[in-house]
Amino acid sequence: MKRIHVAVAVIQAEDGRILIARRPQDKHQGGLWEFPGGKVEDGEDVRLALARELEEELGIRPTEARPLIQVRHDYPDKRVLLDVWKVTAFNGEPHGVEGQPLVWVRPRELGSYEFPAANQPIVAAASLPSRYLITPDGLEPAELIAGVRAALEQGARMIQLRAPGMFDPQYRDLAVDIQGLCAGKAQLMLKGPLEWLGDFPAAGWHLTAEQLRRYAANGRPFPSERWLAASCHGAEELALAAQMGVDFVTLSPVQATASHPEAAPLGWEAVTELLQQSNIPAYLLGGIGPQDEARAWQTGAQGVAGIRAFWPRQG
Repeated sequence: MKRIHVAVAVIQAEDGRILIARRPQDKHQGGLWEFPGGKVEDGEDVRLALARELEEELGIRPTEARPLIQVRHDYPDKRVLLDVWKVTAFNGEPHGVEGQPLVWVRPRELGSYEFPAANQPIVAAASLPSRYLITPDGLEPAELIAGVRAALEQGARMIQLRAPGMFDPQYRDLAVDIQGLCAGKAQLMLKGPLEWLGDFPAAGWHLTAEQLRRYAANGRPFPSERWLAASCHGAEELALAAQMGVDFVTLSPVQATASHPEAAPLGWEAVTELLQQSNIPAYLLGGIGPQDEARAWQTGAQGVAGIRAFWPRQG
């Protein structure tokens, strides 16, 4: 069965809201909500197909768009490749040309709407920022708090509290303080034993590769309302992440790093191939910085993650 290539748009307004439409009852997956778009014709450039479909469906013409994610999904009666682009500027006023209902939704509210199964990774990708800050090791709690505060002021929206050198009680106390700083500003991701989950209900959880291997067969350890992420380093771990139902992953190391000199770098070409086999939003990590964001998008990644290259300079 041939895979149908579909161009899809995550259209985001200046205030952050995202446009979704309801599928007609007489269409495949009728009555569910979707991100606008349509079929790419044989030999057609995907950007041209996206522009054509948005004009036909919504009466708008995109002027700024970039790759967001590619999703391959097999329904019982059809196979699709959803080629998803993030549209941040357009000409015209969106309206349902074919009479379809439209709604502007805040990213955190997308989970309240029922989408086709193939759209679930798009919901996650539409809700996630393009940069993921990971705190450096070896800093005192006061330094970490000051750095997180500075990062929040600079617009950080996803922060992982990574402090492997700390004793557990010290980490837990620091997590309470940083969770308070992030409230209403950024999503905090914590690391540690899953037994801690109930103590930090507002935080997401980032699993180590070891935890992923240990717990993947058990499925998600908490409901979809909380973010679940995992560290991956190759195809096997990406498959385990999919089995567990994580929302996003870090994929590393892309290039050689001073912090992990023993780890063989994947390289950009291998990263691209790995992402083509996975439907999970992925942040690239290892030997890269904010300047690599656009290149990461071209590989199919959600964006970039980092420690020192992303940590705000102070003083």
